[in-house]
Amino acid sequence: MPTVREQATITSKGQITLPKPIRQALGVDAGGKVDFELREDGQVVVTRVDAEHEDPAIGAFLDLLARDIEAGRHVRNLPEDLARAMLEQAGRGANLDEEIDGEVAL
Repeated sequence: MPTVREQATITSKGQITLPKPIRQALGVDAGGKVDFELREDGQVVVTRVDAEHEDPAIGAFLDLLARDIEAGRHVRNLPEDLARAMLEQAGRGANLDEEIDGEVAL
């Protein structure tokens, strides 16, 4: 991974916003989790927290499909909702405030 250097300002509540290049490099977005490690020399290392249930093979497969879809190489007969869900799982955040299309069974 190339070196990315960014600065963030700490708010009065002790919060920071991770700069976009850092979020992109870590592959996190709204709702994503990061881990902070404070080392003895004062360095802080920030890493993405992966879901415990994530299977590396499935993640790699979804990443491959996401790259194909983004490049316009759509898999034939792949339902639109499945393609959208796969892209969300490949690191694209879902908008939880967005209206739900269609019927929802509770």
